[in-house]
Amino acid sequence: MKEYLLLFRNASAADGYMATAQDMATDMPLWQSWIGNIAMQGKLVTTAPIEYHSTVVTNTTVEVGPYKEANTVLVSGFLICKSDNVEEVQQWSKGCPILKYPNSSVEIRTLVPFPLG
Repeated sequence: MKEYLLLFRNASAADGYMATAQDMATDMPLWQSWIGNIAMQGKLVTTAPIEYHSTVVTNTTVEVGPYKEANTVLVSGFLICKSDNVEEVQQWSKGCPILKYPNSSVEIRTLVPFPLG
């Protein structure tokens, strides 16, 4: 069974997430149900939202503020799960609550274990 990283991307406002506190409260049961479905199958490894504020370090600079793509889309959370195939993970991703927001997406990346020894 492979592990997969799901990156939740969403549009942001100028200095915070686009979703309001009310949006988040309304969406919480949707997230709990969606994540719970993966967990009940024994395939959830971990998940968490990501705080808006960050530091971006390059080889020449340290900048305060999240890395935003050109259209103000940024990573707002993640989930690590396990599955025998990426098609199952794609099906789960189609039901992700983040997709109700404009410019949102779920990026699926296969995790590669470090070789031992």
